[in-house]
Amino acid sequence: MQLRPLDSLDPARFDAPAVLRKLATSSRQLAELKGVAASIPNQGILINALGLQEAKDSSEVENIVTTHDELFQDDADPQAFSNPAAKEVLRYRQALRLGFDRVRASGLITSNHIVEIQAELERNHAGFRRLPGTTLKDAAGRTVYTPPQDPQTIVVAMSDLERFINDGALLPVDPLIKMALVHHQFESIHPFYDGNGRTGRILNVLYLVKEGLLDIPVLYLSRHIVRTKADYYRLLQAVRDEDAWEAWVLYMLDAVEVTAAQTIRTLLAIQAALTDYKQRIRAQHKFYSQDLIHNLFAHPYTKIDFLQRDLKVSRPTATKYLDALAATGFLDKLRIGRGSYYVNLALHRILQDTP
Repeated sequence: MQLRPLDSLDPARFDAPAVLRKLATSSRQLAELKGVAASIPNQGILINALGLQEAKDSSEVENIVTTHDELFQDDADPQAFSNPAAKEVLRYRQALRLGFDRVRASGLITSNHIVEIQAELERNHAGFRRLPGTTLKDAAGRTVYTPPQDPQTIVVAMSDLERFINDGALLPVDPLIKMALVHHQFESIHPFYDGNGRTGRILNVLYLVKEGLLDIPVLYLSRHIVRTKADYYRLLQAVRDEDAWEAWVLYMLDAVEVTAAQTIRTLLAIQAALTDYKQRIRAQHKFYSQDLIHNLFAHPYTKIDFLQRDLKVSRPTATKYLDALAATGFLDKLRIGRGSYYVNLALHRILQDTP
């Protein structure tokens, strides 16, 4: 397949009734999600907790599988744990944060930003592919698509994609439709030796932030892609083979709608747990503070060092606080190796049970 610039598409083809209906429902859900996220007092809680969930799900698309507890433990104390899959998943969250910082600072998504994101994911600085030989294969090992092989072609295609991402006048369509087009084009350019899938999924949410449809990165499509993996790859290929852009856009809009609804439920559950912990800890313990609550909800597994740092208290004081919260049922104290970890039972349950 010869890659066509996205601005050569006819925008009228996306005015089909089915696309417009799905666009309306997905846009409503996304707007509601933006509002619910804004009602959480500490946005860092959402970026940390949901970013970890997305890292897990996006890595699972690439068959990098780990458990919530392995992630939470490694997140709390990366020196004490040595699960390679968990460390790779946590690099995804770091790459997501890096990308969010770049978009927030510049209002743009550039090729250099994308290279930085992939470098953070893969812990290398290989940059765009320079050697031929990359092909995409199906489950049976058959080559189904050969992306551009010439290094200069890749650079030009990424430059074209950068302009398309940042210039709204190039194709006058809704940003959600544009997000779907950008994702497909990036995956078809396949500019890196490794990490293309995860980088592309980070680009989805960064584009929504850039366009102002979200204030912070909280809509993550990876779980939906994991559950509909066969459709995802089939529809990606159908665009290449049959120019079936409308079906691809419908798939991505449905992913936005379904995922936004699921995320709203998760955020409301976190908000309710936050309120419950605030009220009950305040009633039962004299050491209640907002910083304490923020610490407990920023880390599903917290530890004494975190509380010392966030509350600026001594180690004996931090230990006393956490042990008291464990004794009254807010936390579960775990002894793993030489360290003690305190699990936020409510937040842990919400993240484990996210549908």
